[in-house]
Amino acid sequence: MDIDKLFQDRKYLEAELRFFISKKQIRKIQENTELVKSHLKKARHNIEFYKLNKQHRKFSDWLIVALYYSLYHSALALVTAKKYASKNHYATILLLIKEYPITKEEATLLNELSIKKEDAELYTQLKADRHKASYQAETAFNQGLIDGYENRVIEFLNKSEEMLHG
Repeated sequence: MDIDKLFQDRKYLEAELRFFISKKQIRKIQENTELVKSHLKKARHNIEFYKLNKQHRKFSDWLIVALYYSLYHSALALVTAKKYASKNHYATILLLIKEYPITKEEATLLNELSIKKEDAELYTQLKADRHKASYQAETAFNQGLIDGYENRVIEFLNKSEEMLHG
């Protein structure tokens, strides 16, 4: 996934979106505030699990999984708020970039209340590490990596809640 290209080339972004729409991985839905709330609740639930278990370094693979799903449900809440359903992680990122665009002026104006390139990069890196944690035999992840993800995921979740609740 070329995050830079998705942010710089709207035609490329739109072509990627059309592909996922044609494959029925993205669809328009009716407004559903309960589903938005449910995704945020699930995101908080995953953070709670993470916090309860983060001292157990033996389970660092599951900590990565919990952080990833907290981030993913935060993203789904944002996508749902824009009346979309997504059945694909990459498609979800595309919708975030499309529906929550950012410019330098908007970044200054909104002061952290917008989806930025760094948020999408966090999502893709954490997704890759979640994949390793779920499917590779190795279970150990560097504590510094996990701590860095923790701070960024909680920041993203808080930002998502602020954006959705104004």
